Amino acid sequence: MTTLDESETDNATILLIEDDPEIAAEILGSLQREGYRTRHAATGPEGLESVREVPPDLAIVDRTLPGIDGLTVIDTLHRESIYLPFLVLSALSSADDRIKGLKAGGDDYLGKPFVMGELFARIEALLRRPSLARETSIAAGPLRLDLITRKGEREGREIHLLPREFKLLEFMMRRPNQVLSRDMLLEQVWNYSPMRQSNLVNVHMGRLRHKVDAPGEAPLIKSVHGVGFVLNDHP
Repeated sequence: MTTLDESETDNATILLIEDDPEIAAEILGSLQREGYRTRHAATGPEGLESVREVPPDLAIVDRTLPGIDGLTVIDTLHRESIYLPFLVLSALSSADDRIKGLKAGGDDYLGKPFVMGELFARIEALLRRPSLARETSIAAGPLRLDLITRKGEREGREIHLLPREFKLLEFMMRRPNQVLSRDMLLEQVWNYSPMRQSNLVNVHMGRLRHKVDAPGEAPLIKSVHGVGFVLNDHP
């Protein structure tokens, strides 16, 4: 699980995703002495979980991590519409490696080894940047999703969604009135090959329809025979 270590200051919260315990201890200690609140994750999956739970003000991400590499962590969060400044740390410091890290979504790239003063300068520069206009919610007809709390509602009725259901509904709400094939949903929501034979889509869609379309409400999610599903933004 992600460990949490926050100081009592009102400064920015920084998440460090770093698997080397000595490097992590040095960076976290230095950040705390500078007044930053800190959180630490030692693997890629733990880092994803920590950002999803409560996004920090900035994340320092090691490029090579157990489970999921750092660039994949950043790309995954961007695909989920979670945006924050990312500072990539890596022992790979050639020009090509830096370019690859920045193209993957990193806002800055710092090669190892580095002096702590340079790390602080990069952090301060990223935190001074104007905040991006970030989506906090999306809507489609009577449906609304809060991208921060990960909750849904239909005309004031709260919809309790499991993580995969939320991702599925978000994908459909961003494409209202568009017929989505099962292959497309498998690939985009589950990251599975479209060739994979799976009943996942039908099972999850059935559960989602029961939550979105309550008894007495006009159905918004409809099956398209032989093709897939569509979310109408009007009954």
